[in-house]
Amino acid sequence: MRIAHIIKVTRISGAERHLLFLLEGLRERGVDARAIILVERDRPMDEMVAALQQREIPVTRLPIARDYDLALLWRLRQALRQINPDIVHTHLIHADLFGSVAAKLAGAPAIVSSRHLDDAFRYSARWRRINRGLWRIIDAGIAISAAMKRFALEIEKAPAKKIHVVLYGMEYKWLSDEDISRARQRLRKELNLPADAQLLGMACRLVEQKGIPYALEALRRIRSDFPRAQLVIAGDGEQADDLRRLASRLGVADRVCWLGWRGDAADLMAAFDVFLLPSLREGFGLVLLEAMSRRLPIVASRVGAIPEIVIDGETGILVEPRNADELATAITRLLNDRALRKYMGLLGAARLEERFSIERMTNGTMAVYEKVSN
Repeated sequence: MRIAHIIKVTRISGAERHLLFLLEGLRERGVDARAIILVERDRPMDEMVAALQQREIPVTRLPIARDYDLALLWRLRQALRQINPDIVHTHLIHADLFGSVAAKLAGAPAIVSSRHLDDAFRYSARWRRINRGLWRIIDAGIAISAAMKRFALEIEKAPAKKIHVVLYGMEYKWLSDEDISRARQRLRKELNLPADAQLLGMACRLVEQKGIPYALEALRRIRSDFPRAQLVIAGDGEQADDLRRLASRLGVADRVCWLGWRGDAADLMAAFDVFLLPSLREGFGLVLLEAMSRRLPIVASRVGAIPEIVIDGETGILVEPRNADELATAITRLLNDRALRKYMGLLGAARLEERFSIERMTNGTMAVYEKVSN
């Protein structure tokens, strides 16, 4: 079986990391899984190409000029005819739009589309119409959470018989207490912080969706009670300057460490005491699995797929979105109780190993492929 996966890449984030795990898992199962990545001309995404090549995954890179690059249809059709896949599998909106149509033009036997995100623009009347049209030519859809399945059914009007839930999975490697201790010492030394600094950590794009202003406000509320607490944020994005100014206005600029984009963000997490994700919406949140793999207790918003990942009161604490007061209360509870932090972290690691393995994700994806191939 030969599968061509299509995705537009501007950074290696959640959906891109998911695809790397999935392609590797499929190839280990004997599937000829390949990638076609759409890239902007000033962002060739050499790092994504290198990550694919490192895993021995064949990759084709095609330029996309703009959001509505009609010439891309013909380039994609040509690439697909050369690959001659049994199934074309699209990820994210540009690949869904151009990839699905190009697959039809190329005569691909079947089309599968994954739904990763419930971006705000997808609720507009225009994109609802576009996605309703795409579902007519898509043979099957994969929702990466039950929340995304509801979105596809209710907003995009996907046919119920076409949509299947396959949860994200990721590699899990148990970290020893010594590994965690070394990571804690290393990051505190890098940031010139005392060894006993309490680190609240985030790893995300600096965009409105991630709710970072509420984390900053929560930090302001707890700063007097926890003089050793610091908020560490790994990531970049369009709101970076605005968020720095907000931290200054709130009087917490000296308590926030802005790391920028870090390729080692997942490894940095082992140095945190608590992981924060106060998102306003979230299709899945692969970063939560990475935090669980580092045995971290999580404080996150009760939105989207997050309650499917974080068990409130067991592997973390869930709060209402846009509620800095609840966020501060949850952080206070965890910073005051080291035993609870460790307990929740251990339960999170166990849940990751049981529910979110690459094998489970690969098996679920293969079941969808077999369904559309019959």
